[in-house]
Amino acid sequence: MNELKYLTGYPEPLLAQVRTLIAGNRVNDVLRKRYPEPNTVRTDAALRDYTRSLKSEHMKSAVTPAKVVFDNRLQVMRHALGTHTQISRLQGVKLVAKREIRIESVFIDAPAAFLKMIVVHELAHLKECDHSKAFYQLCRHMEPDYAQLEFDLRLYLTQLELNTPAEQPLAR
Repeated sequence: MNELKYLTGYPEPLLAQVRTLIAGNRVNDVLRKRYPEPNTVRTDAALRDYTRSLKSEHMKSAVTPAKVVFDNRLQVMRHALGTHTQISRLQGVKLVAKREIRIESVFIDAPAAFLKMIVVHELAHLKECDHSKAFYQLCRHMEPDYAQLEFDLRLYLTQLELNTPAEQPLAR
């Protein structure tokens, strides 16, 4: 098993620092210190309101998702942190498209900054389909620390995978 599968593509000196943190069992301490604010978005309704608030603040002209929910069927360990889908249906003679955002339910217990990063990522897909330069510019527009949050989220996921269920990271 590749212990750093969420961090592939990062430079080796950075990965060496991560391995040192893991070996010293200090990943949780580093993440807790950097992200002390717990997530208060705990229900689908709160997630919908939170997502719509971010969307209206940063993406006024984008389509509003019809559905935003936490989904425990997504598999975070298979790189599905959230999904965005467009469902097209024929209603009479009109083709109606509805957008949905689903966020892996593991983020209910994650720090607030990580949930924001995932929501920003999925909202950016409303305008940019692929992970292009424009996509990441939009992510950084909504969350200036997006790149650091993405790295730290990957570190968090690495720690989640390495821990047994009884010792989940950042338990509050």
